[in-house]
Amino acid sequence: MKNNIIALAQALIQRPSISPKDGGCQQLIAEKLQAVGFNIEWLPFGDTLNLWATHGIGEPCLAFAGHTDVVPVGDESHWDHPPFSAEIIDDMLYGRGAADMKGSLSAMVVACEQFVRDNPNHIGKIGLLITSDEEAVAKDGTVKVVETLMQRQEPIHYCVVGEPSSAKQLGDTIKNGRRGSITANLYIQGIQGHVAYPHLADNPVHKALPFLTELTQYQWDQGNEFFPPTSLQIANIHAGTGSNNVIPGELYVQFNLRYSTEVNDEIIKAKVAEMLEKHQFSYRIEWNLSGKPFLTAKGLLVESAVKAVQKITGISPLLETGGGTSDGRFIAQMGAEVIEFGPLNKTIHKVNECVAIEDLAKCGEVYYHIAHSLLQAVR
Repeated sequence: MKNNIIALAQALIQRPSISPKDGGCQQLIAEKLQAVGFNIEWLPFGDTLNLWATHGIGEPCLAFAGHTDVVPVGDESHWDHPPFSAEIIDDMLYGRGAADMKGSLSAMVVACEQFVRDNPNHIGKIGLLITSDEEAVAKDGTVKVVETLMQRQEPIHYCVVGEPSSAKQLGDTIKNGRRGSITANLYIQGIQGHVAYPHLADNPVHKALPFLTELTQYQWDQGNEFFPPTSLQIANIHAGTGSNNVIPGELYVQFNLRYSTEVNDEIIKAKVAEMLEKHQFSYRIEWNLSGKPFLTAKGLLVESAVKAVQKITGISPLLETGGGTSDGRFIAQMGAEVIEFGPLNKTIHKVNECVAIEDLAKCGEVYYHIAHSLLQAVR
């Protein structure tokens, strides 16, 4: 599978696909899958292209999920190799998306191709859910495909997301969950005035300081076996006109919580409202829930993935839930067991993004063995 994985990865990287553009990547993938008997279904929403490719019928349904969109490259002059050239130097494949995640996406596609060639009569269904809207707003991608599948009662029982999960060496980490993410945009009202006449104004920055101290010091939970304690960070703060003699009339504070399964978004909103009311100032707050936390306990998917990683890499992977969000949060809403496994994440979104070609080959083998295990095929 190695040569086919690398060839496909290069072809995908050479197609610029800044989110939410696909750049022809999914068409190339669809043609390859259709050639081995996959049913191809296009599910476009807005500017986003989504592909749902399946082989087989019935249960269980094992899906491999990934995205063809990538983040911008920045100043190309800072790259040692053109970001869309897909050059291989010293057994490393360079290019935007090499690690996140056209490399592992290629490994998933080739693994699925090989699996159905070897096992044309496998039980259940194997699928690939691919979107071009993961790196940006994530509004018309996987979330919309999941809504469509749920509406027509088409389940996914197991899902492997190809996000780069490995930290120091391939196989050292499998993500079996992710923290939730919720952002607040808070506007605290005051009265604008001259700094020399504070009795005629009401400074919202001064009023907010005790609240902000309480907010940032509050202990939400202690975490649990798989999740660290919930974390709150102020991301942006602004007040004033830019002049040194004007008391601001409004303070804007944006803060984000990455939260564990020990709390939920309703608990967070209620507690923040309680704090705000206690400090007795006029405010308005807008909440944006990016994703709820999910956790896949040890079961068939986790066991199959751990065994596959051990077999191919010789490493016993750590199960953990750190990092940002992924499209796994949407698929988990279907009641599916969801994990993330892929190559090293140390160069993702960076200049000179790259991945070891041997790691991509091993990813393909891991994906193949997971499919073989869960669909009970005889190799």
